[in-house]
Amino acid sequence: MWVSVAGLVCLIAAVGFQIFGRHVLNRTPTWAESIAMLLVLYVTMLGAAVGVRDAGHIGFESLLEALPPAGKRRMEIFIHALVCLFGGMMAWNCAILAGSVADYMMPNLGISEGWKYLPATLSGGLIALFSIEHIVALLRNQEVIPAWR
Repeated sequence: MWVSVAGLVCLIAAVGFQIFGRHVLNRTPTWAESIAMLLVLYVTMLGAAVGVRDAGHIGFESLLEALPPAGKRRMEIFIHALVCLFGGMMAWNCAILAGSVADYMMPNLGISEGWKYLPATLSGGLIALFSIEHIVALLRNQEVIPAWR
């Protein structure tokens, strides 16, 4: 979460510099928009992974509450297993995408296009790991303490 917050601060600084360059210096820094778009990807994807870690994702709580305790636990494990599968597939496929565009450069930044897919790859891996953490906690009858309190 702290990396995502730091990225958000950098994003605000990049957009602020872009506005300053456009309206005060009368010379828009072209790289500022590109770096801001890249930072949006990092902040969003890492924030989404933390949302899974803190169980802040969308769920059907009313359905779970209607089940008996044993059924509720099995359903929670099943849901976290599906989220884990999604995260793993997301990480795998985004890594393939990053590799497929690694030779191309972003014109304003001079870095590989693969950097656009790295946040989704990292986020998918983290989502899978955090889902496994939830499954282990459920099997041990423990609670996962949220990272952001």
